[in-house]
Amino acid sequence: MTIYESGEDYLEQILVQQLEKGHARSIDIAIALGYSKPSVSIAMKSLREKGLITMDAANHISLTEEGQRIAERIYERHQKLTAYLVSLGVSAANAKEDACKMEHDISEETFRAMCAQLEK
Repeated sequence: MTIYESGEDYLEQILVQQLEKGHARSIDIAIALGYSKPSVSIAMKSLREKGLITMDAANHISLTEEGQRIAERIYERHQKLTAYLVSLGVSAANAKEDACKMEHDISEETFRAMCAQLEK
């Protein structure tokens, strides 16, 4: 299954919302990502069709097992890349923004090497 960068961002944001609030809703995702509610609704439909999320009667979004796996991988990358960039002297705000761009494209080998360097 192909999942694009935007899909990964949505899954990561669902995970973040669940960690912060205990649940995720489309409106909260729209606000957090700065997207329109209709755009988020279209994305949620696509993620549902791919079997990555479910929605209950209260419109709370949950990650499926596969959605959770992808979200956790992206979230881990974001957190570790942010920490790595901050350790290099990059401001927290810029590190967070740059990590968001890097998390999708960096190879597993490079990511693991950066994590190893961060742990030293």
